[in-house]
This record gives sequence, C-alpha cells and structure tokens, in this order.
Amino acid sequence: MSPENSVGVVASQRVRFGEVLRLRSGAELPGFELVFETYGTLNGERSNAVLVCHALSGSHHVAGYYADETDNVGWWDNLVGPGKPLDTRKFFVVGVNNLGGCYGSTGPLSINPESGKRYGSDFPLVTVEDWVAAQARLADHLGVHTWAAVIGGSLGGMQALEWSLQFPERIRHAMVIASAPKLSAQNIAFNEVARQAILSDPDFHDGYYAEHGVVPTRGLRLARMVAHITYLSDSQMAEKFGRQLRHGEHKFSYDVDFEIESYLRYQGNKFATYFDANTYLMTTKALDYFDPAYEYDGNLAAALARARASFFVASFSTDWRFAPARSREIVFALLHNRLRVVYAEIACGAGHDSFLLDDEHYHALLRAYLENIAV
Repeated sequence: MSPENSVGVVASQRVRFGEVLRLRSGAELPGFELVFETYGTLNGERSNAVLVCHALSGSHHVAGYYADETDNVGWWDNLVGPGKPLDTRKFFVVGVNNLGGCYGSTGPLSINPESGKRYGSDFPLVTVEDWVAAQARLADHLGVHTWAAVIGGSLGGMQALEWSLQFPERIRHAMVIASAPKLSAQNIAFNEVARQAILSDPDFHDGYYAEHGVVPTRGLRLARMVAHITYLSDSQMAEKFGRQLRHGEHKFSYDVDFEIESYLRYQGNKFATYFDANTYLMTTKALDYFDPAYEYDGNLAAALARARASFFVASFSTDWRFAPARSREIVFALLHNRLRVVYAEIACGAGHDSFLLDDEHYHALLRAYLENIAV
C-alpha cells in the first residue's frame, strides 16, 4: 500500500465509561468499554469529525492496516483515506465497535463483574438506540460536540438515522446508505432462521458455550450462509457462479456439487472462526427492533420531525434486502418535514453488498456530497 491512497498503519484504542448506561430494554450496564480507531486529525474547531457506523458483522477497523497484520485491511478502506471520498486530509474519521460486539467492546465475551465469568447470554439485549447513546459518550470523550456527518450502510445507516433523532443538535449531516426505516417481515424472517440455526446447535448451551470450551460452529456457519444469500443479487450469483459444477460432473451425493454451494460453505466456515454467536443473536434482534415510527402509530414523517440534519440517502438497484423503495420511504418522510435531502438510486449489480464495493458512480456521488460539507 502507498501513502497516497491509504491511511497506513493504524492502532485500535480503548476507553472505559464508568457511568451506568440504561438500555432501552430497561436493563442497565454499570459501565462499559468501547474499542475504536481514528484517522486524520481533529481540527481546532472540532468541527470536522465524521462517525462511521458499522453493519452487522463490521467493526471499528474501518480503514488502514495493522503493523503486524498487513493483510487485515479495514472494511471500508476503499472509501476512507487521503484523496478518497471520505478524505482524511479534511475529516477526522472515527470507527467504533458497537456495544455488545465481539471485537473488543463490552459484550457477551466480556467478563461479567457480578459472576466473574463471561457474560454469555446474560449480556442484555442492546438496540440501535443504545448503540447511539454509547457512541455519544465516545464523542464526549473525543471532545466532539457535533459530528460533521454520521455515515453508515445497512445497519450502519440505521444508526446514522437514529443519531439525527436522538441527538438532532449533535449531527449536521446524516448519510444513510442501503438502509431502511425498519425491517420488512421477510427480513425479520431471515433473521429468525439464522437465530434458530444458532439456538438449535448442540454446542450453544443456552449461550454459555464459553464455559464448556466450545463454539456453536454449525449454527454460526448456517446463519452466515443464509444471510450471505440475501447480500447478493440473483444476477450477481448467476454471473459469478451460475450452475457451474465444482468437479465438472454430478456426484449424486449431498456433498458439494455446485460452485455456489462451495462459496457459501467457505463463507460460513470462515465466519464461524471469528464471530461470536451471542453477538450475532443480539445484533439481528437490534435490526428487528429498529423502527423510529413505532411510537408514532407507524407515521415515519411524524417520527422524523425531530431531525435537523441534512441527509444523503442512497440505495442500489439490485438490493432486494433493503430495496430502493425502503430508502424512498425515508426520503419522502424527510421531504414532508422540509428537510434537506439528496437521494441517489444507483444502478449496481452487486445487491446489498454494493455499499461496500468500489463502484465508480457510487463513490463519485459520495465524494461530491462530502466535498460540500463545510468544516
């Protein structure tokens, strides 16, 4: 990697908050830690900070690479860096591993101070609203009163939207990409199948698998395979795999015959080696619960009346998990409130995962919007 297009070597940071955090469920955390990374420099006015919110399996490692793991490149490295759409020569960029995550922030893998053991399933359910509340404490720690922008794709976009509602005076621009104001019944159904795969794994042990020295690998693997199908478009699957045979002929068995089967098994096996099952359960529930209009009798426009930020909303033509129509719901509700909004519906064949990819049109739109944010 060259210094011209990468933030280079990065290091994670950790901060502990000692004050009680009351969660939306009514549960309380007596204190918690968040792991985060920063790129670029906070200016004297503290006006150039941008928060990047991660999706279901993302983390605080947004850009750059580690000195001892040069192949471990940040998940949005194609977007964040000097000269990239989210330009670190202009912005101070912050990535955080959400509360309940499995990349170092307090979560099910952490030690419960009451028992001296890992929390496991005793870790309380957290929601998008709780993540944003915890992120606000991180902003205080960094000396950032107002974010120049909060940006995220998928579940990250929901967090950007929630920032505009929970802390309307602390965010100037909300960038909501490949997201939705709430999950459809179909999406909740996919999440439930994934959860049942984990919950029914004999190694799950009611969430206390760490005490048994095992991991519910089979459940995690299947959960990821189900989810991964929803991230790709039918056209992308056809283009990449079609009906290609793994061995050039039918094996007449339940082993791998088709390339798509091999791909899904590979993704499932890899995911099960690094992600925590309890975190997966909790995060899919956070997705299911998010619905700003819930307390407004389903009226999204009424729910978004609190917002004061300007908005960038983007969707992708082949994203059937968070289809463009879902983004347009957000746009219409914002326009109803006479809020400033830029909407882009991008033709891209990669399905839901398009927000992670290096699409020229998509990145040009992001660059144009971000260049016009005054700091």
